[in-house]
Parts: sequence; C-alpha cells; structure tokens
Amino acid sequence: MGFLKIFLPLIFLLILSLTGGCAGDEAEENSGSSGVDGGTGVSGELVVYSSRNENFVEPLLQKFQDETGINVRALHAGGAALNRIKEEGHNVQADIFISNDIGGLEHLRLEGFLQGYNFPGIETIESRYRAEDNSWFALSARTRVLMFNKDLITEGEMPGTVWELTDPRWKDQFAITRGGNSGMIGHVSALINEWGEEKTTTWIAHIKGNAGAIMQGHGDIRRSVGAGEFKFGLVNNYYFHQQLREPQDNNVGVVYPDQGEGEMGAVINAAGVGFVKGAPHPENAKKFLEWILLPENQREFSYASLEVPINPSIEAVGEAARITDYSIQGMPLRELGDVWEDTRKFIEQSGLDLEIR
Repeated sequence: MGFLKIFLPLIFLLILSLTGGCAGDEAEENSGSSGVDGGTGVSGELVVYSSRNENFVEPLLQKFQDETGINVRALHAGGAALNRIKEEGHNVQADIFISNDIGGLEHLRLEGFLQGYNFPGIETIESRYRAEDNSWFALSARTRVLMFNKDLITEGEMPGTVWELTDPRWKDQFAITRGGNSGMIGHVSALINEWGEEKTTTWIAHIKGNAGAIMQGHGDIRRSVGAGEFKFGLVNNYYFHQQLREPQDNNVGVVYPDQGEGEMGAVINAAGVGFVKGAPHPENAKKFLEWILLPENQREFSYASLEVPINPSIEAVGEAARITDYSIQGMPLRELGDVWEDTRKFIEQSGLDLEIR
C-alpha cells in the first residue's frame, strides 16, 4: 500500500508531462504545416512566385522581410512561374505572384487562380491598371520604344511608327525579341486591337524578314545596339535607361513611336502583383500587398527595374518620361488577359517563332 502511495503520483505526473508535450508538438506541427496560428492565418512565412528578373525582386522581398519579420521564400521561374501556379491549382503553394506582364495576371484571374480583396491604398492605382476585383494591380509601366545608336543614326532619321519597321530599307538594321517574349505578346495584342488580325499578320511577317536578329530578350538587344551591331532595336523603355548607365557603349537615344496626330500611341505593358487563390498564408499575403502599396514601396518596385511608376504622384527616374507625358494605346491593360493565350498562338501561326531562331 505504501508503494502505491508513492508510485501512483509519479505515474500521474509522467502522464501529464507526456500529454502536455504531445499537445505542444501537435500545435507546433499544425502551425508549420497549415500556415495558420490560432485561426489568424499568420505563420511567419510568405511564398512568392515571380516571373520578373530576380535582381529586381530580391531587394524588395528582403526589405519586406526585414520590416515585418515574415520569412519570404521566393521562386524565380521566369515565364514558367505562371504555368507553375496553374499546375499547382489543386495543391496551392504560392501566396503571391509577381508578374512582369499584366496579361498573365489577368489570364490567371480569368482562369480562377487569383482572389480579390480591397487593399488599403488600392485607390492610388487607377482602375484601368488593376483587376475588377483587385486580385491584381499594376505598379510599374514599361513602354515599347525604339532604342537607337547615336553613332549610327540620328533621331530624325529613325522610324516614327512601328509600322515603318516593315519598310525594306530597314532590312538587317534592327533587332527584335522572339515571339514568346511577354513584351512582344503584349505588343501584338495591342496591334490586333488597333489594326485587326490581317494587318498585324502582315506586320509580323515583314518585321521577321527585316530584322537582323531575333533575340532571346531585350537585354541582348540593348547591348547589341549599344555596341553598334544594329542601328536600333524594339525594346521596353527601361532597357534604354539601363544602357545609359553602362560604362561604355552608352551613346544611345530613344524614340517613343506613334505619337503623331491620329496615330495609335506607344504600346505599354506593366508589371504587378497578384493574390493567389487558396494561398496557404493568406494573412501574410494581405500584409505584403498592403505593404507594397505604400508610396515608398511602390517607388522601390518601379525604380529597381527603372520602369515608370503607375501612380502618377510618384516621380519617374531621371531621364524617363512620365506615363502621362506621351500618348499610349487605347487598349486597357486588363484586356490583355482575354487574348493572352490566343495571341501566343497567333504569333506562332503568323510566322514569328516563340523561341529564338
């Protein structure tokens, strides 16, 4: 009997410590696996998929991590990031998608892969630069321009419209990107909207024949134009700003095309962010989207790539024209998503390879 008086309390204490320990382990495990702590959705982690250049995105994500204490895990997958989100539709991994192309964001929304939310500060982004449900919004714009080498050609000698690239006199004197480049997809979408498919097909066929090179990306074009391999190239405007900052081969200029009366205006696209539907860390995703809408972070997003802020109250980089300083295409950016896949097929069928030749 004396034995039991001593032994039973010891057994009780042992059981109590074990069950307490298991409960603690279970809570910790559930917090880590579900991304939810006490129903708040906060786990200290944010998963970001990005199609933008890693050098543009990483400093911004590090700033968010430093200021909030939320650990950011990023997948920098270029054009494959969008397809990754679609493939993981029933096993969602990403919270946020940072896209180099508004067409891709709207495409995801239309396919049901993004979710809407009314973020504080969303009113700083004009409605035509965000989704109807605010599931994505643009932050920085890039304009399709003709960057030229001043040692080879003057601004007055340059083509003033993109249609002029079909003129045989420019044969082998300029470079373009492959058809699968997001900048080219957005450009062709705007041309179809302005010109119709027949005229756009003609344009594609002629520029393919006239171009001296069809390159992987705009960085290849800016470097080749800067080095004098071609007189000019069709690029997004921030590549011009990048080339100006090179220690050599920087004697370049820029033409914003189609600015005459009755002309279509320059074609623009934009980079932005989207809120992934079924995000495993939804509260942290909301925190990030609210954080990035703060003026200083909108500026950070734009300036990292030398793009032009969508928010007109944020000044553009030194030599850049503000988005309100020149005429742009009439097609709303959100409509790019409706035709994004169709445009890819159209480009390929029209003869401009999606990859480099």
